[in-house]
Formats: sequence, structure tokens, C-alpha cells
Amino acid sequence: MGRNRSTKPTSFDIAYLAGVSQPTVSRALRGSKSVSLATRQRIEAIARELHYSVDKNASSLRSQRSNTIALLFFDEQTPDDAKINPFYLAMLASITAQCATRGYDLLISFQRMEDDWHVRYQDSHRADGLILLGYGDYTLYESRLDQLVSQGTHFVRWGAVQDDGIGGTVGSDNAGGGRLAGEHLLAQGRRNIAFIGQPDEHYPEFANRYRGLLQALEKAGITHDPRLTRNAVSFEESGYRAARSLLEAGLPFDALFAASDLIAIGAMRALGEAGLSIPGDVAVVGFDDILAARHTNPPLTTLVQDMQAAGTLLVDTAVARIEGRDPPPAMIPARLVVRGSTIE
Repeated sequence: MGRNRSTKPTSFDIAYLAGVSQPTVSRALRGSKSVSLATRQRIEAIARELHYSVDKNASSLRSQRSNTIALLFFDEQTPDDAKINPFYLAMLASITAQCATRGYDLLISFQRMEDDWHVRYQDSHRADGLILLGYGDYTLYESRLDQLVSQGTHFVRWGAVQDDGIGGTVGSDNAGGGRLAGEHLLAQGRRNIAFIGQPDEHYPEFANRYRGLLQALEKAGITHDPRLTRNAVSFEESGYRAARSLLEAGLPFDALFAASDLIAIGAMRALGEAGLSIPGDVAVVGFDDILAARHTNPPLTTLVQDMQAAGTLLVDTAVARIEGRDPPPAMIPARLVVRGSTIE
């Protein structure tokens, strides 16, 4: 069945005939090298055949900056319908303040990972640059980041600082934080330390925290028992289930390092239900220092990430990329805050 077209052809008509998306047509007609030469030539030929002409006034308007940065939160499906990890919300004040300081408006948007967010902002010119928070499984997210790079989108993400060449990155020294957690637990006389998190390529921040723990144990001459590791993602129910699994396995452990505070809080609930005292039987360390960490019973020892510095660096990196500069990845030190979950 043919596609009905108005008398005046549009870029959507070209997209239909070329078998590509409308944003691809827009980029091709702008001469963007993110579109292959063969595809550009095919699109240009169809445009000539249809006597299509670009609206120069509209094109000029689109090329102007919006003086807006878009902060995109991603939908993280959790049993409690929280959607956004409270850790990311803690950055919001500093991001807003730094945008104002740099003369940018801030557009906050809630996205679903399966939607076409990776082209929407670039081609609508709703924002000059993007800040990306809360993406979940990195292996699912990485291909979208590659698309942003190919489109020339200016963006920065909070995550594991690694040499992957995919946009700008700001993150914590996760391995350093893991070492601090391990050293603290060892100093309390703990030797059988469990880890709850998913320490692999799906969650590289968790993997680095686990790596730091192993480094601390290795330095002390202790070999970590891999049976004391359980996968969990960053919400309470996942931490609860992982801790239950550890307990049901019957393996002795006297400390637990959770890859996030939410995981730790869920694990503490499982330990309490099993009749174990914290920190008497099991010392617990989290990571993030969300507000709830101070109000657990006992209060949670955790690794603090400087949210003020994080928000400022995210905005500064986004602005640098908008202005054509490519700053190096920024890593923020983590600091241990000792509370009642490890010290009686």
C-alpha cells in the first residue's frame, strides 16, 4: 500500500521512500558524516526526485543554541515503584545551581530505556547537551550511547569512569571506595566478608567496588571465597533476596559489603529476620550515603560520594562538550562514614 503525501513533500516522505528514519534524513541533508555516504546519496537522490527543498529559515533556527541542558532520568523498574534511585535525586540541587551559574536552563525529563530518547533531543534541538542518570544495565545502554556519539550529541553520564571513548563521564572512585570498605572491615577483625551486588560488565560500578574489596583482602593475605558473592541490583528487595540466599547456603560470614545503600538496607532486613545482630554477628557496609542510611537500625556505615562536586562536574563537562572542548573523565574520591552497622 502506498503512502499518502501532501502536495509539498516533507522529510518524512523521503524517510519512507529511503527506508530510514526522519532524523536520519535530517542529518543526511545537513551533510552529517554520521550517515554513511551511500545512505546520504540515496536520500539526496530521492529529495531531488521529489523537488524537496530545505526550509532555510527553519534550518537556521534549529542550528541556534537553546541554552538548555536536558537532565534525563531513566526508568528503573523496582518492586516498590520508586523508579528513580534516591542517590540520583541527591545530585539535583547542585546540577540546578550549576546550570544557573553557567547561564543554562535545566530541562528535567523522565525516560524509558526502550524509547527513542537517544535521537529525540538531538534532532528536536530541545537541548544543547544531555546529562544522563540512572541507566541500569550498562550492556543494554551502551549501544544507545554509541548512537549519541555517532550523531555528534553533546552528553555526559554519571557512571563508571573507564576508557571506552563513549562521551563524557563523571563518577566516583569505586575501586578506592571498595578498598576503604574492605580495610575498615578488616580493622574490625572481620575475615569472612560477603559481597552483594552484580560485579560484572552489566554493572561496572559494582564491579569496581568488588575489585577494591578484593584488593584490600589480598593486601591482608586473605583469599575471598567466591561463594560469598551474590548478585543484586540497586533496590531493597534485591538486597533482601541476595542476603537470604547467603543465609540459606549456610556459609559462615561475619561481614557484608553491599554495592549500594539500598542493597544494604534490604540485606539488613534479612539478617534481622534471621535473628542475627548487626554489627555483633555481621557488620554491614553500604555505598552512596542516601538519606535513609542514617535512619536504619543501626545506622549504616557507608561510602559517601560528594554530590555537590558531582553535580557541578556533570554540568561543567556538558558545557565543555557543547563548546567543543573534550575534558577528561572526572573521578570523585569516595569517603568512608563509620556508623553503628560496623562499630558497637
